[in-house]
Amino acid sequence: MGNAAPRFASVPPLLPLLPLLLLLRAERPQGAELTFELPDSAKQCFHQDVERGAKLSLDYQVISGGHYDVDCSVEDPLGNTVYRETRKQYDSFTHRADVQGVYQFCFSNEFSTFSHKTVYFDLQVGDEPPILPDMENRVTALTQMESACVTIHEALRTVVDSQTHYRLREAQDRTWAEDLHSRVNYWSLGETITLCVVSVSQVLLLKSFFTEKSRINQAAHS
Repeated sequence: MGNAAPRFASVPPLLPLLPLLLLLRAERPQGAELTFELPDSAKQCFHQDVERGAKLSLDYQVISGGHYDVDCSVEDPLGNTVYRETRKQYDSFTHRADVQGVYQFCFSNEFSTFSHKTVYFDLQVGDEPPILPDMENRVTALTQMESACVTIHEALRTVVDSQTHYRLREAQDRTWAEDLHSRVNYWSLGETITLCVVSVSQVLLLKSFFTEKSRINQAAHS
């Protein structure tokens, strides 16, 4: 009798990818993320259909323009104002919808007469569903793989928020640096023109001294 080859338990090829599949399966709340230009003395409004009892979250920030401030307001389908702030650089707003319908949120730059703004906002509608099925109702403890999935999901969400924050900071700093660069160029140009004018004036002034002296000498000899 020949020796039988040892048999090893086969590992399903998709088992190592299970955490990734669960993360991809996790749904995100409905919403929109947008960066737009807001001209001076203008008002821009957006609309979003929200079901009753759904969670409405709005984060916004002024990236460039003026004093980096903007007016923001949110109205429910009945026309009631549920949020209003004036001349804010950034803010966050969370509201649980009492009425189903189309909510309107507006950004206004009507108080500014010459500076336009660049505004970023992130609107999320609805609660984020659990990453694992029946996670809220289960009594038993999570397995090691499920705990790892939840930890990875929370870490990825933190990474996304951090990337958004640093991307906005980078855009704001870049705009400020470009504005400072243009001001330095204009100041340097003004100093150069002033230096040239002063130099030419001094040369003409010294030349006039020698011209008057030569005329006096000619008058004395004659």
